[in-house]
Amino acid sequence: MTAAAHQGAPVRPRVAVLGAGAWGSAMALVLADAGADVRLWARRPELAARIGRDPLRPQNPDYLPGVVLPPTVSATADVGVALDGVELVVLAVPLQRLREQLTGWAGRIPAVPVVSLAKGVETATGRFATEVVLEASGVPEDRVVALSGPNLAAEIAARDPAATVLACVDEDVAHRVADLCTTPVFRPYLSTDRIGVDIAGACKNVVALAVGITEGAGHGANARAAILTRGLAETTRLGLALGANESTFAGLAGVGDLVATCASPLSRNHRAGIALGRGASTAEALLAARGTAEGVASAPAVLARARAAGVRMPITVEVVALVEGRTTAAEGAERLLSRTRTLDGP
Repeated sequence: MTAAAHQGAPVRPRVAVLGAGAWGSAMALVLADAGADVRLWARRPELAARIGRDPLRPQNPDYLPGVVLPPTVSATADVGVALDGVELVVLAVPLQRLREQLTGWAGRIPAVPVVSLAKGVETATGRFATEVVLEASGVPEDRVVALSGPNLAAEIAARDPAATVLACVDEDVAHRVADLCTTPVFRPYLSTDRIGVDIAGACKNVVALAVGITEGAGHGANARAAILTRGLAETTRLGLALGANESTFAGLAGVGDLVATCASPLSRNHRAGIALGRGASTAEALLAARGTAEGVASAPAVLARARAAGVRMPITVEVVALVEGRTTAAEGAERLLSRTRTLDGP
């Protein structure tokens, strides 16, 4: 037994972050700052090796160049090593690959809270992020947590102040997760509206594309505000139709995330939208995003889910038409900023 153990030194909790992209690496930094030993799983062994090249100054040059992670973050390409003895599992895998990964990890995820960082809709099934987690992992609903909010990875990695929402049907589980990720500059708020947080996180990516399209077409702040406000209204309509709480869309996971994603040059969906508005093809816009622009893949699935629920989403209709090449940037921007006059708000 070490001297520290004799003296009753606190044991640092172990956490696994599965996915070593920008957001997963930024969350690993937050969790380490909050006092955890973090095992960061990378799909590619060469990336795990690069992150751990200097154990005292781990860095992820592929996704967070210039950011030094805490020394309590270690990287591995072995998911069994990452999951061994952990108190929390954080899923930072892109949504469109999440089901495949979870299926491969069947039976290996321990009986601890599982946090999903993904935002979007699975294109093959129309399921939101935590719905995919529930179906593919077998983890009980009371242990699945959605984390979402105005959380741009680069700012969080720079330890710029940020707040987020942790949503779980079991509030005690949400409190346990909050205890593991609260730092002086990262503050989680709690919710029991998991589906509402999922919907807000998926739809804000589509609205950010729409805002970017209007900006790329040369329009200014008035147009941006109009699209953002109308986008929030149609997101809320979809949420209410699917059983979410209206207040969720007025909070951090709703309007908070929407503002950050629609206004920041760090937003990949916003960058992709600007490229589309300037006349780029969808493939070119994805390159301009410099990372995964989840709204491009999710927009058609969001629209299908809305139509199945009988919900009007005119902004999403125009984004899908442009992404699928059925309209031009000029036509899409014009229709995004026009709508039949109604009495039911924006």
